[in-house]
Amino acid sequence: MTQDVLASFPAIEIKKDESLSHYTNTKTGGPADYVAFPKSISETKQLIEYANRHELPLTVIGNASNLIVKDGGIRGLTLILTRMSQIHASETEVVAEAGAALIATTKAACHASLTGLEFAAGIPGSVGGAVFMNAGAYGGEMSEVIEEVTVLTREGQLKTLSNADLDFGYRHSTVQDYDDTVVTATFKLKPGKQPAIQARMDELNTLRASKQPLEWPSCGSVFKRPTGYFTGKLIHDAGLQGHQIGGAQVSKKHAGFIINIDHATATDYMDMIHYVQKVVYEKFGVHLETEVRIIGEDA
Repeated sequence: MTQDVLASFPAIEIKKDESLSHYTNTKTGGPADYVAFPKSISETKQLIEYANRHELPLTVIGNASNLIVKDGGIRGLTLILTRMSQIHASETEVVAEAGAALIATTKAACHASLTGLEFAAGIPGSVGGAVFMNAGAYGGEMSEVIEEVTVLTREGQLKTLSNADLDFGYRHSTVQDYDDTVVTATFKLKPGKQPAIQARMDELNTLRASKQPLEWPSCGSVFKRPTGYFTGKLIHDAGLQGHQIGGAQVSKKHAGFIINIDHATATDYMDMIHYVQKVVYEKFGVHLETEVRIIGEDA
């Protein structure tokens, strides 16, 4: 089948048995059978249709910032969209392809003197991933700035979804429910003053750096915020800050993060997640639900 894939898409880089640890922010993850790096909507559509025709399991990844790929890896065809990274700004909108870095998108908005996206200045995800999980920080989230998105269905059909169609919730959008692939997003912003926009972005990035362990590989916030509680405080009060399993450690800087300090595996991460959930539930009766997306097979 490798030869069939390569013959069908000579213009697209495709790798066989590629370790996904090269692409995840945790630096963990097993091999994917095939990894393709499409550069356009057209190439993405062709790959999705190919997977359907050949009944290949299909997985789509952005820049893998809030993602854990298990050590057994991923079967079938995996698409990594980071080469779809075009960003265009107009008078009141920014249109970005799904693989564009969210941080780069906030910079483009600032350059165009558009305000409203400053809250995302330090979120290390892709635009597609941010829409997928309604990413947010510092009082803002995607639901407040997304006007519409274009998606490819698993049948390879292009479809436009409005903000209302996306039915945004806490770390949720309907993209998760229907297995669609975001290919572009349109942000509805407002004219502002570039110095003030840049100052706010700088302020939030300084705050983020002071509170989060950005110097270590991690998957970002591991758990959703339980109603009435702060996740980091629960984990801290449970005495888990600094706890280590294998190469994975609950960050001493921010207990809501699990960092890779010594060649951690995805299994180390999974074991730590389950341990933190168990201890927090035993001590406080609160079940921590994962925010991080977990995919792939056990080793």
